[in-house]
Amino acid sequence: MTAVLGMEWTKLRSVRSTYWTLLFAIAATIGISALICSLYINRYAQLSPADRFEFNATRFSLNGLELAQLAIGVLGALVITNEYSTGVIRATLSAVPQRPSVLAAKALVFGAVILVVGEAASFAAFFLGQSILSSRHIEAHLGDPGVLRAVIGGGLYLTVLGLFALGIGTMIRHTAGAIATLFGLLLVLPGIVAALPLSWQNAIEKWLPANAGQAIFRNGHGGFAGIHQLSPWAGLGIFCAYAAASLILGGVLLVRRDA
Repeated sequence: MTAVLGMEWTKLRSVRSTYWTLLFAIAATIGISALICSLYINRYAQLSPADRFEFNATRFSLNGLELAQLAIGVLGALVITNEYSTGVIRATLSAVPQRPSVLAAKALVFGAVILVVGEAASFAAFFLGQSILSSRHIEAHLGDPGVLRAVIGGGLYLTVLGLFALGIGTMIRHTAGAIATLFGLLLVLPGIVAALPLSWQNAIEKWLPANAGQAIFRNGHGGFAGIHQLSPWAGLGIFCAYAAASLILGGVLLVRRDA
């Protein structure tokens, strides 16, 4: 297994798309968050008391994760679909006939990389955002209730999302199809649910993959929290279940289908 992990690490770091997508995810997480915090500070004097009450400093500094998730999802799919498109998968499975070991190694290597990058970007976005908000003395601190969990949760969310995308890519095997499926689940499905009657929305939307996973960094009041949202760790647990299901099903199909 050590040799298989080394092989997957070599493949991941030798592909140019890895660096570009990770760079985009980092830039989006930090840049968008800083921009949103700056815009809020610039219009702070014109805000109503109700708007100021709804403000959540932690949430504002982590808004960039909404865009970063797209890059991580694309990379997660590419980790496996690139091999199918180039034919490298045949060499991989010839070298390692134990196909579940190949997928497990991909998940471990890719998950570890995203966890490190995601946590670094999440903490950087938080500290930069709070430094901007501190000019109005409305910043949050890691010691405040729920803040540390939310910041750590940003990196955890990106990691689980990447593994979810890896599982989808393993099932579908085509880059465009995998990315379309992932984006449909993350972005389109919530819009469809939003068109349903309110009672149906309240019953369904909290169980959707993105809504469940993002509960871990949707800290406090201010638009993200609500009575129909799962608790942070329960939501992350549901999202982990989605990712595990996609990887297990992908592993089963990997074993049963020809390369």
